[in-house]
Amino acid sequence: MTKAIEEPWGISVSGTGTVRAEPGLARVQPAVDVLESSPERAFQEAGAAVARLREVLRRHGVPDGAVSGSRLGLSSEYDGHGSERRLLGYRCQASYSVETRALDDLERLITDIVDAGAHRIDGVEFDVLDEQALRDEARRRAVAVARRKAQVYAEAADVRLGPVLHIQDVEAEPFAHFRAAKAGGGGAGALAPGAVEVSAEVVLGFSLRH
Repeated sequence: MTKAIEEPWGISVSGTGTVRAEPGLARVQPAVDVLESSPERAFQEAGAAVARLREVLRRHGVPDGAVSGSRLGLSSEYDGHGSERRLLGYRCQASYSVETRALDDLERLITDIVDAGAHRIDGVEFDVLDEQALRDEARRRAVAVARRKAQVYAEAADVRLGPVLHIQDVEAEPFAHFRAAKAGGGGAGALAPGAVEVSAEVVLGFSLRH
């Protein structure tokens, strides 16, 4: 059974626009994770690792303002359950986000961060320097795609498009995403993506004329 349109008013179409650009910066997320026999010792060892990490970042030209802490925690850790539970020690964790524009030096930066005392890298995100301008262009392309789609439907139905009656922004991803890794292995920039994608989606509603 064909579903009827209860309140016909025109045509509604969606459009998606995407802009690709070379990444301009990276956000590296190193973490310090220390397990020691006492809270004082755990804080001491974690603090020493963080100090070494900061020194490495300064040597790479990363200003203190480009480093933000996201989590600092201390917890007791046990092995076993119930009456057989045994205290293993006290775990101190500290995680950071490091922003750098030196993408050609990114592999060396990550290696030095780990050598300095970071116990893991929770992630590496790539972004563009002027995401807002790229997002605006993606929105223009999304509108063009939606309009073109509506025009095809109108021609197929032997009607003409009227003015736009409704514009609805569809929430896009909060971050730009890389499309593909660079070809080849190793060398400068091997960790950087080939392109960063910035997308936008819109729904347009048009009136129709006969």
